[in-house]
Amino acid sequence: MPQVPSTLEEAVEQAKEATKVALEAGCERIQVELVVPEIALQAQSLALEFTSLLEDYGSGLRVLFPDTGAAALARRDWGETVFQVSDLGSRFIPVDMKISEEDTAFLVVSPSAIEVNSVEKLCNLAGDRPVVLLIPQLEDVSVVGIGLAARQLRERFLSTLESSYYFRPLEGAVVLRSYPSLWQVWLGGEEDYQLIAEEPQKPTGERLDLLIAGAVTGNSDENESTQAPKPKKPGLLTNMQRFFRALSQ
Repeated sequence: MPQVPSTLEEAVEQAKEATKVALEAGCERIQVELVVPEIALQAQSLALEFTSLLEDYGSGLRVLFPDTGAAALARRDWGETVFQVSDLGSRFIPVDMKISEEDTAFLVVSPSAIEVNSVEKLCNLAGDRPVVLLIPQLEDVSVVGIGLAARQLRERFLSTLESSYYFRPLEGAVVLRSYPSLWQVWLGGEEDYQLIAEEPQKPTGERLDLLIAGAVTGNSDENESTQAPKPKKPGLLTNMQRFFRALSQ
């Protein structure tokens, strides 16, 4: 059973191991989600770490950044690499012009809701070649200003992705998923975290509130009020915020 990581470095190691297991199990559309403050600032360094998981693909691995600037920066900082580094394209240069038949695996780094169309097109073009989405920000499709029908199409695409790893620290609680385990909710105590629920689907919104409220109050009746007292321990989220503040100094 996966345990709640105490540092970002530990979370990254868990994510790499879970992604490796998912790839070995034949998963082809994978997302790695570290829902922590300012994680996108570490996208380039995280991407370089995750290329080690796909090193067997050699020059067939293509690492794709959201835009040409981010791709150019990575090429400059990484120097010569065995794998290819490019971007998801633009309105004038579509993603199908950014990949080739020689590509055998894709690592897409921190795509946002704006790039959903390009990511979906890439997945369609990839066929049975694996696509790993690293710290994607795809779910906030409302920012794109699209209609309901288009939003539903995008949500259906997002539902086809397998989360190999999901880590979201809250104030006093953590939502964690490490493939192939179920989705877990952990509650912070004075010393550590206690597993309070395992779910087949990602618990969000009201469902998550109910699980936490039931554990805090000792009442598992889902018909009770969703107003939960705040758990006492903010430690993990606070530690993550301190970590990012230290990096920015």
